[in-house]
Amino acid sequence: MPIGFDRVAGGEFSSRSEVLAPNGMVATSHPLATQIGLDMLRRGGSAVDAGIAANAALGLMEPTGCGPGGDLYAIVWEEKTRRLWGLNASGRSPQQLDINYFRDHGIDEIPAVGPLSVSVPGAVDGWFELHQRFGRLPMAELLQPSIDYARAGFPVTEIIAHTWQAFARILGDQPGFADTFMPGGSAPKTGELFRNPGLGDTYEKLARDGRDVFYCGEIADIIEQFMAATGGFITAADMAAHRSEWVDPICTDYRGLTIWELPPNTQGLAALQMLNILEGFDLTAMQFGSPDHVHAVVEAKKLAYEDRARFYADPKFADVPVEWLVSKGYANERRQLIDMQKAASAYPAGTPLPETGDTIYLSVGDRDGNMVSLIQSLFRPMGSGMTPPGTGLILQDRGELFSLDDDHPNVYAPGKRPFNTIIPGFVTKDGYRYMSFGVMGGPMQPQGHVQIMLNMLDFGMGLQEAGDAPRIRHSGSSQPTGSRMTDGGVVTLESGFAVATRDALQARGHRLEDAPGSFGGYQAVLWDQDRGIYAGASEARKDGQAAGY
Repeated sequence: MPIGFDRVAGGEFSSRSEVLAPNGMVATSHPLATQIGLDMLRRGGSAVDAGIAANAALGLMEPTGCGPGGDLYAIVWEEKTRRLWGLNASGRSPQQLDINYFRDHGIDEIPAVGPLSVSVPGAVDGWFELHQRFGRLPMAELLQPSIDYARAGFPVTEIIAHTWQAFARILGDQPGFADTFMPGGSAPKTGELFRNPGLGDTYEKLARDGRDVFYCGEIADIIEQFMAATGGFITAADMAAHRSEWVDPICTDYRGLTIWELPPNTQGLAALQMLNILEGFDLTAMQFGSPDHVHAVVEAKKLAYEDRARFYADPKFADVPVEWLVSKGYANERRQLIDMQKAASAYPAGTPLPETGDTIYLSVGDRDGNMVSLIQSLFRPMGSGMTPPGTGLILQDRGELFSLDDDHPNVYAPGKRPFNTIIPGFVTKDGYRYMSFGVMGGPMQPQGHVQIMLNMLDFGMGLQEAGDAPRIRHSGSSQPTGSRMTDGGVVTLESGFAVATRDALQARGHRLEDAPGSFGGYQAVLWDQDRGIYAGASEARKDGQAAGY
């Protein structure tokens, strides 16, 4: 039975009402982080101020999804100039590690945990870049609530506790991890008070001394010494060389709206490619949850992810044909490969014309019309597990996503950004701000972005219901690390899809499996221009909250 079938308001799948407010809106995956962001808006801070403060709090309160040892991307709508800004704050591989190390040690794939998967953390520089351009309140004011919670403690919420306990069993023997994240020898349970004074000290140093203490000072030195002692390669010189990059967002039009993503090294392009392919189907006539609806989404995903595996990489090291991949003409060609009665076991990547992850996502709108779509991650839950002493932070394992195939554009190289899964989304309407949104969850993210758009534009759902509706996840596509899809992969359908749909998909050759908890997490803020109000939505699958004032 649909989740909201007997509600008097909302839609068939609504778990709760949209949040409405005139002056500002914050949506994050943790209620306390949302309240911290909202407090910054009330103090006169910008959307970016609120986003930074909330992200710092999530780094403390949701270490399963993010932290200052990870990467960050953001799309910012600046009302004054009525334009979008894109920030790529992802880190690079260490200069002292090259591909021959892996070959000499018989390593065919970069391991998921431990020192070899660590790339330079980019999030902190991202905070300061965003703040320098769009901030109003002092950085010390933005970080103080998280410093206070780090020292006094906060109660661990249910979903976060579940993930924390699961990954503590995997990461407990990584250097420094248990000392910080397993007090008393175990991960905290739901409702237990957790303190992280080391992270409070790190935030206090950032508040007092700025980003250079992290990249050119004391914290960089700690990371270098820790890496050297544990078999890693990140040095203080790698940290000092890091800089975020302002980039132009990329877009496509779909059903009268313009959907924006960031270009590679992220996978946002895959969401745009999927939408272009799906634009040629009458999804409204198919109806939500029908076999045709699910089949079209899965096959479009397979097609886009073949290109993702073949082309997406750091554009400083590879020629990524973005304009061709996002073109409507190319989508028309690729769409012809879909057989609506049969699941494909494999697709070829396109030929250019001449030429399990966890994350946090947050969205903020302020009273002056500025909006930020921000995503931040350690890649896998709790990253590499590597925890430098006294810092309270885990280093990310994003380097795992490099390929070790010499012929692949995402092949490992020193000083290179790996393919990155985290993607913030934004939507404009008639050239003006409309919606800031994201769906966290590794390779689920482009699939989630697409399904939110389909739910709203093809199936008539509101902002909250579009996130609450049951989701489709396909796994097993070819990967940027080099592995190939040969058997069609696996389709996972969330509760809410009819048995008849499942049976019909299997008859078309889809392999269905259950994977609870693998459908990502959604937040969104929408500006209703006609009424002059914000609407906010948050993920019922997470511990989150949308709140306004």
